[in-house]
Amino acid sequence: MVRSELAHLELLAEIDSLGQRLDEWSSDAPDWPPARTCRLLVDRLRERTRLLRLRLESPLVIATMGGTGTGKSTLVNALVGEEVVQSGRQRPTTVRPTMICRSSITPELLGIDPAEVRRVTRELPALENLVLIDCPDPDTAEEDESDESNLVRLRQILPHCDLLLVATTQQKYRSARVADELAQAARGARLVFVQTFADLDQDIREDWRRLLGADYESGDLYFLDSVSALARSRAGEPPEGDFARLLDLLTRLLAGSASERIRRANFLDLLDETLQACEKRIDEGAASFESLHEAIEEQRLRLATRLAGGVREEMLHNRRSWEHRLLEKVVADWGLSPWSLVLRLYQGIGNLASGTMFMRARTPAQMALWGTVAGTQAVRKRLRGRRADSRLSKVVAGGWSEVELREAALVLDGHADEAQLDRETVQLDTLCGEADRAAGEFVSQTAEEVESLLGRLARRHTGPVLRWTYETLFGAMLVLLLVRLGKNYFWDSWFEGSAPVYGLDFYLSSLFWLVLWSGLLVWSFTARLRRGLRQEINRLSENWAGPQPARLIFGRLEAACAKVEHYRFRLKQLQRQVSELRRTVGQGGLPLGHRRGNGPGTPVDSKGSTSARTSAD
Repeated sequence: MVRSELAHLELLAEIDSLGQRLDEWSSDAPDWPPARTCRLLVDRLRERTRLLRLRLESPLVIATMGGTGTGKSTLVNALVGEEVVQSGRQRPTTVRPTMICRSSITPELLGIDPAEVRRVTRELPALENLVLIDCPDPDTAEEDESDESNLVRLRQILPHCDLLLVATTQQKYRSARVADELAQAARGARLVFVQTFADLDQDIREDWRRLLGADYESGDLYFLDSVSALARSRAGEPPEGDFARLLDLLTRLLAGSASERIRRANFLDLLDETLQACEKRIDEGAASFESLHEAIEEQRLRLATRLAGGVREEMLHNRRSWEHRLLEKVVADWGLSPWSLVLRLYQGIGNLASGTMFMRARTPAQMALWGTVAGTQAVRKRLRGRRADSRLSKVVAGGWSEVELREAALVLDGHADEAQLDRETVQLDTLCGEADRAAGEFVSQTAEEVESLLGRLARRHTGPVLRWTYETLFGAMLVLLLVRLGKNYFWDSWFEGSAPVYGLDFYLSSLFWLVLWSGLLVWSFTARLRRGLRQEINRLSENWAGPQPARLIFGRLEAACAKVEHYRFRLKQLQRQVSELRRTVGQGGLPLGHRRGNGPGTPVDSKGSTSARTSAD
């Protein structure tokens, strides 16, 4: 297999892959009005693609197009080399499209309804690689026995054509009606612009080229006399001038692989037009998405701020429960030491009392009493923690009232309607369900963050510096008391015998000052705990102040937006792929015209009806 054949197969495979991606993109369209319109456009494109595939192995189909009296029929006769269709100068003579081809070619082979055309067969050399169709005029309202106008018949036949011969004269080249029909017909076809009546008119090609420049690549423009060319052909004389160049283009340069390249280029142009029409509709529909996203974030921030404020107030209001849990963690992390015994005593005097009761229990009744007291204390401890969590959960669950959710629903309903999204996504029932899920998730997140906060504070307050500071301060008091007791007992009363041993009054006063000193240290330590806890709660509530706590609210609405955005992104990918293929395919250096890719409007369907606007003069 030669290199050119391999490249040709690779290109065909890439085009087939592109068609498959287009089908997937269309079938995955969200339930959104612009997307539904895009799906209809793609369906019409599929019909055009089917017609193109029917003609892959058939001769190139070339149709004439132009205003009344521009010499289209005469040009067809000149190209064939004999008079096969009737021609006229002032009145339209072509009412029904005439298909000029060899006898082996049938309308069905080209995907054309035989009832739409009049078939004329000739075994002529000029028709070896092409089929000519002489089309009705788009600027007249002539009707035949079927009551169909020229314009309807023209629109029915043009989608089946690969190349349009656009004929005009000095008087007709600015016709608005012809220009409008050409804008529709040029999608999915290559163009050749021909000025006829060179024997009578001035050369207007430069002005015509400027006129076409906004919407078309004009290629070569031809200036010829069809009547003279037909006369030379009948006389057996060779063609000359622009007619000779035009005939060489159609019969030689467009033969063979050039026709396949033209059809692929036409398909890609039509696909590009369709995707641009889709892009226009999607961009228009998505223009309000930015304001919708801003409104969603604004409402989330408002609801989240309200929730975070309520949680902060609840935690600060019930801070004693959190302080108690924090002190438990501190005592557990501190280990065994004189100061930790003081903290344990402060934390659980009841636990100490129950332990003393257990040590003195001698009978089953005393053991049962101790078990009751200890169990009651454990249950009370667990209930305190559960009540704190329960109160916090209730605050979160009741953080958004129905009035607040209804207000948010009213605000976003207008934005959703403007964006043409399903308004069911912002109904009050939907938002209430999303709010319940958001509250549940926030409760779990809050519990984890609070546990992390308590663990962090416990580690901070059991560090080496703080640990040795309180151990030293408390230990100094113990050492002072022990030294004084030891001195009195061993030195003053034994060795010197000058002083009596301290009595009960001394021990009571020492116990008083020890308890007072311990109380001051406990107050100082717990005050540090309270300050740290308040600071951490404030810092934690600042982190909740963003829209994150309410991120599950408006989830369905945001998911609908995300689906549209993904649909839009895939369209951009398809457009890039089409642009790359168009550059690869090109038109092989042939001097043909074509419609620029940024033209307005939408593609035509297989019956020729436009999906955008109705052409008018």
